[in-house]
Amino acid sequence: GASMSCAAIILAAGRGERMRPLTDACPKPLLQVRGKPLMQWPLEALARAGVRDVLVNTAWLGEQIANLFGDRFDLSCAQGETVPGTAGSGIRMHYSDEGRDFGGALETAGGIVRALPQLADPFWVLAGDVFVPGFEFSQVDVDDFRASGKLAQIWLVPNPSHNPDGDFGLSDAGLATNQGTPRLTYSTIGLYRHALFALPYCDIVAGNPQGSKAPLAPILRTAIDRCMVSARRYTGAWVDVGTPQRLAQLNQVPES
Repeated sequence: GASMSCAAIILAAGRGERMRPLTDACPKPLLQVRGKPLMQWPLEALARAGVRDVLVNTAWLGEQIANLFGDRFDLSCAQGETVPGTAGSGIRMHYSDEGRDFGGALETAGGIVRALPQLADPFWVLAGDVFVPGFEFSQVDVDDFRASGKLAQIWLVPNPSHNPDGDFGLSDAGLATNQGTPRLTYSTIGLYRHALFALPYCDIVAGNPQGSKAPLAPILRTAIDRCMVSARRYTGAWVDVGTPQRLAQLNQVPES
Protein backbone atom coordinates (compact mmCIF):
# COMPACT_ATOMS: atom_id res chain seq x y z
CA GLY A 1 0.00 0.00 0.00
CA ALA A 2 0.86 3.67 -0.08
CA SER A 3 2.38 3.56 3.40
CA MET A 4 5.13 1.25 2.14
CA SER A 5 6.23 3.49 -0.69
CA CYS A 6 9.44 5.24 0.21
CA ALA A 7 9.38 9.04 0.33
CA ALA A 8 13.12 9.27 -0.34
CA ILE A 9 15.99 7.39 -1.92
CA ILE A 10 19.48 7.94 -0.54
CA LEU A 11 22.12 7.18 -3.18
CA ALA A 12 24.83 5.18 -1.44
CA ALA A 13 26.15 2.74 -4.03
CA GLY A 14 29.31 4.49 -5.26
CA ARG A 15 32.87 3.27 -4.87
CA GLY A 16 34.25 6.61 -3.65
CA GLU A 17 37.38 6.38 -5.81
CA ARG A 18 38.58 9.89 -4.93
CA MET A 19 38.24 9.01 -1.24
CA ARG A 20 40.67 6.11 -1.35
CA PRO A 21 42.27 4.72 0.76
CA LEU A 22 39.53 5.73 3.25
CA THR A 23 36.86 3.91 1.22
CA ASP A 24 38.83 0.70 0.69
CA ALA A 25 37.34 -0.78 3.85
CA CYS A 26 34.45 1.61 4.57
CA PRO A 27 31.71 2.76 2.19
CA LYS A 28 31.77 6.52 1.69
CA PRO A 29 28.35 7.20 3.33
CA LEU A 30 29.68 5.65 6.58
CA LEU A 31 32.77 7.86 6.88
CA GLN A 32 32.60 9.78 10.16
CA VAL A 33 31.62 13.45 9.99
CA ARG A 34 31.54 15.25 13.36
CA GLY A 35 31.02 12.06 15.27
CA LYS A 36 28.37 10.45 13.06
CA PRO A 37 28.35 8.40 9.86
CA LEU A 38 27.91 10.91 7.02
CA MET A 39 24.65 9.28 5.92
CA GLN A 40 23.14 9.62 9.40
CA TRP A 41 22.85 13.42 8.95
CA PRO A 42 20.22 13.22 6.16
CA LEU A 43 18.46 10.32 7.93
CA GLU A 44 18.01 12.54 10.98
CA ALA A 45 16.65 15.35 8.79
CA LEU A 46 14.21 12.95 7.10
CA ALA A 47 13.09 11.63 10.49
CA ARG A 48 12.52 15.19 11.75
CA ALA A 49 10.38 15.79 8.65
CA GLY A 50 8.17 12.83 9.55
CA VAL A 51 9.28 10.60 6.67
CA ARG A 52 8.37 7.00 7.51
CA ASP A 53 10.01 4.95 4.74
CA VAL A 54 13.42 5.50 3.15
CA LEU A 55 15.16 3.41 0.51
CA VAL A 56 18.96 3.21 0.26
CA ASN A 57 20.65 1.84 -2.85
CA THR A 58 23.93 0.11 -2.13
CA ALA A 59 26.73 -1.69 -3.94
CA TRP A 60 30.29 -1.12 -2.71
CA LEU A 61 30.51 -2.59 0.83
CA GLY A 62 26.73 -2.18 0.95
CA GLU A 63 26.29 -4.85 3.61
CA GLN A 64 28.03 -2.50 6.07
CA ILE A 65 25.32 0.13 5.47
CA ALA A 66 22.48 -2.37 5.88
CA ASN A 67 24.13 -3.86 8.98
CA LEU A 68 24.58 -0.46 10.63
CA PHE A 69 21.13 0.99 10.02
CA GLY A 70 19.16 -2.25 9.88
CA ASP A 71 15.44 -2.14 9.18
CA ARG A 72 14.68 0.85 11.41
CA PHE A 73 16.30 4.20 12.10
CA ASP A 74 15.07 5.84 15.29
CA LEU A 75 15.87 9.50 15.85
CA SER A 76 15.82 9.40 19.65
CA CYS A 77 18.12 6.35 19.81
CA ALA A 78 20.48 7.89 17.26
CA GLN A 79 20.85 11.00 19.37
CA GLY A 80 21.15 9.02 22.60
CA GLU A 81 18.23 10.81 24.19
CA THR A 82 14.47 10.95 24.12
CA VAL A 83 13.36 13.93 22.08
CA PRO A 84 9.89 15.18 23.10
CA GLY A 85 7.24 14.39 20.54
CA THR A 86 9.34 11.92 18.56
CA ALA A 87 7.91 8.71 20.00
CA GLY A 88 7.29 6.31 17.12
CA SER A 89 9.01 8.63 14.68
CA GLY A 90 11.30 5.91 13.40
CA ILE A 91 12.06 5.41 9.72
CA ARG A 92 11.54 2.01 8.15
CA MET A 93 14.68 1.30 6.11
CA HIS A 94 14.58 -0.47 2.74
CA TYR A 95 17.55 -1.44 0.58
CA SER A 96 18.19 -1.94 -3.11
CA ASP A 97 21.35 -4.04 -3.17
CA GLU A 98 22.78 -3.45 -6.65
CA GLY A 99 26.02 -5.19 -5.70
CA ARG A 100 24.20 -8.41 -4.87
CA ASP A 101 21.74 -8.19 -7.78
CA PHE A 102 24.08 -6.96 -10.53
CA GLY A 103 27.65 -7.17 -9.26
CA GLY A 104 28.07 -3.41 -9.00
CA ALA A 105 26.52 0.04 -8.91
CA LEU A 106 23.99 1.05 -11.59
CA GLU A 107 24.83 4.80 -11.50
CA THR A 108 22.30 7.44 -10.51
CA ALA A 109 19.46 6.92 -12.98
CA GLY A 110 19.99 3.17 -13.21
CA GLY A 111 19.73 2.91 -9.44
CA ILE A 112 16.65 5.11 -9.25
CA VAL A 113 14.79 3.18 -11.98
CA ARG A 114 15.68 -0.08 -10.23
CA ALA A 115 14.13 1.26 -7.00
CA LEU A 116 11.19 3.06 -8.62
CA PRO A 117 8.54 0.40 -7.83
CA GLN A 118 9.24 1.03 -4.12
CA LEU A 119 9.26 4.84 -4.32
CA ALA A 120 6.41 7.27 -3.71
CA ASP A 121 5.46 9.69 -6.52
CA PRO A 122 6.89 12.26 -6.09
CA PHE A 123 9.97 11.23 -4.09
CA TRP A 124 13.12 12.87 -2.74
CA VAL A 125 16.55 11.99 -4.14
CA LEU A 126 19.68 12.79 -2.19
CA ALA A 127 23.27 11.61 -2.15
CA GLY A 128 24.55 9.79 0.91
CA ASP A 129 27.93 11.49 0.63
CA VAL A 130 26.97 15.19 0.76
CA PHE A 131 26.91 17.08 4.06
CA VAL A 132 23.83 19.35 4.22
CA PRO A 133 22.90 19.28 7.90
CA GLY A 134 20.32 22.09 7.77
CA PHE A 135 18.24 21.00 4.77
CA GLU A 136 14.53 20.59 5.52
CA PHE A 137 12.62 17.89 3.65
CA SER A 138 9.40 19.88 3.76
CA GLN A 139 6.03 18.30 3.01
CA VAL A 140 4.88 21.75 1.80
CA ASP A 141 7.61 21.58 -0.86
CA VAL A 142 6.41 18.11 -1.86
CA ASP A 143 2.81 19.28 -2.18
CA ASP A 144 3.75 22.44 -4.11
CA PHE A 145 5.93 20.40 -6.45
CA ARG A 146 3.17 17.84 -7.03
CA ALA A 147 0.77 20.66 -7.91
CA SER A 148 3.28 22.34 -10.26
CA GLY A 149 3.10 19.67 -12.96
CA LYS A 150 6.91 19.68 -13.26
CA LEU A 151 8.88 16.43 -13.45
CA ALA A 152 11.71 17.49 -11.16
CA GLN A 153 12.65 20.23 -8.75
CA ILE A 154 16.31 20.53 -7.91
CA TRP A 155 18.09 22.53 -5.24
CA LEU A 156 21.13 24.48 -6.43
CA VAL A 157 24.00 25.78 -4.31
CA PRO A 158 26.74 28.39 -4.89
CA ASN A 159 29.61 26.89 -6.88
CA PRO A 160 32.32 25.30 -4.73
CA SER A 161 35.96 25.76 -5.77
CA HIS A 162 36.01 22.23 -7.27
CA ASN A 163 33.06 23.04 -9.60
CA PRO A 164 33.63 26.70 -10.55
CA ASP A 165 31.49 26.65 -13.71
CA GLY A 166 28.44 25.16 -12.00
CA ASP A 167 26.01 22.63 -13.48
CA PHE A 168 22.80 24.50 -14.36
CA GLY A 169 21.45 27.98 -14.85
CA LEU A 170 18.46 29.36 -12.97
CA SER A 171 15.87 31.52 -14.72
CA ASP A 172 13.94 34.37 -13.10
CA ALA A 173 10.85 32.18 -13.39
CA GLY A 174 12.47 29.52 -11.20
CA LEU A 175 13.29 27.04 -13.95
CA ALA A 176 16.54 25.14 -14.25
CA THR A 177 18.27 25.96 -17.55
CA ASN A 178 21.03 24.28 -19.53
CA GLN A 179 22.47 27.61 -20.63
CA GLY A 180 22.34 31.03 -19.04
CA THR A 181 23.34 32.62 -15.77
CA PRO A 182 23.63 32.54 -12.85
CA ARG A 183 25.43 29.20 -12.99
CA LEU A 184 24.93 27.13 -9.88
CA THR A 185 25.87 23.64 -8.68
CA TYR A 186 23.38 20.78 -8.26
CA SER A 187 23.23 20.01 -4.54
CA THR A 188 22.27 16.35 -5.27
CA ILE A 189 18.93 17.05 -3.53
CA GLY A 190 15.79 17.03 -5.63
CA LEU A 191 12.14 16.03 -5.90
CA TYR A 192 11.25 13.75 -8.80
CA ARG A 193 8.19 12.31 -10.52
CA HIS A 194 8.11 8.75 -11.82
CA ALA A 195 7.32 10.09 -15.30
CA LEU A 196 10.85 11.51 -15.61
CA PHE A 197 12.17 7.94 -15.60
CA ALA A 198 10.17 6.85 -18.64
CA LEU A 199 10.13 7.81 -22.32
CA PRO A 200 10.85 10.33 -23.79
CA TYR A 201 13.35 11.16 -21.04
CA CYS A 202 14.67 7.77 -19.99
CA ASP A 203 14.73 4.54 -22.01
CA ILE A 204 15.51 2.09 -19.19
CA VAL A 205 12.85 -0.63 -18.80
CA ALA A 206 10.64 -0.11 -15.72
CA GLY A 207 12.26 -1.60 -12.61
CA ASN A 208 15.55 -1.98 -14.53
CA PRO A 209 15.54 -5.80 -14.50
CA GLN A 210 18.61 -5.88 -16.80
CA GLY A 211 20.65 -3.69 -14.45
CA SER A 212 21.30 -0.97 -17.05
CA LYS A 213 23.79 1.65 -15.90
CA ALA A 214 22.89 5.27 -16.63
CA PRO A 215 23.64 8.70 -15.17
CA LEU A 216 20.93 11.18 -14.18
CA ALA A 217 22.35 14.36 -15.76
CA PRO A 218 21.39 13.63 -19.41
CA ILE A 219 17.80 12.79 -18.36
CA LEU A 220 17.58 16.02 -16.37
CA ARG A 221 18.99 18.03 -19.29
CA THR A 222 16.38 16.63 -21.68
CA ALA A 223 13.60 17.58 -19.26
CA ILE A 224 15.19 21.00 -18.70
CA ASP A 225 15.06 21.62 -22.46
CA ARG A 226 11.29 21.05 -22.24
CA CYS A 227 10.95 23.47 -19.28
CA MET A 228 9.93 20.62 -17.00
CA VAL A 229 12.45 21.16 -14.19
CA SER A 230 12.07 23.83 -11.52
CA ALA A 231 14.99 24.89 -9.35
CA ARG A 232 15.54 26.60 -6.02
CA ARG A 233 18.58 28.04 -4.35
CA TYR A 234 19.89 26.53 -1.15
CA THR A 235 22.27 28.77 0.77
CA GLY A 236 22.81 26.73 3.95
CA ALA A 237 25.94 24.75 4.74
CA TRP A 238 26.70 22.31 1.91
CA VAL A 239 29.83 20.23 1.36
CA ASP A 240 30.38 17.56 -1.27
CA VAL A 241 32.58 15.30 0.84
CA GLY A 242 34.52 14.18 -2.22
CA THR A 243 38.13 13.98 -1.06
CA PRO A 244 39.98 13.05 2.13
CA GLN A 245 41.05 16.71 2.38
CA ARG A 246 37.46 17.97 2.39
CA LEU A 247 36.50 15.35 4.98
CA ALA A 248 39.40 16.39 7.23
CA GLN A 249 38.42 20.05 6.82
CA LEU A 250 34.82 19.34 7.83
CA ASN A 251 35.98 17.48 10.93
CA GLN A 252 38.33 20.27 12.01
CA VAL A 253 35.48 22.72 12.46
CA PRO A 254 34.63 22.97 16.17
CA GLU A 255 31.12 22.05 17.24
CA SER A 256 29.03 25.21 17.40
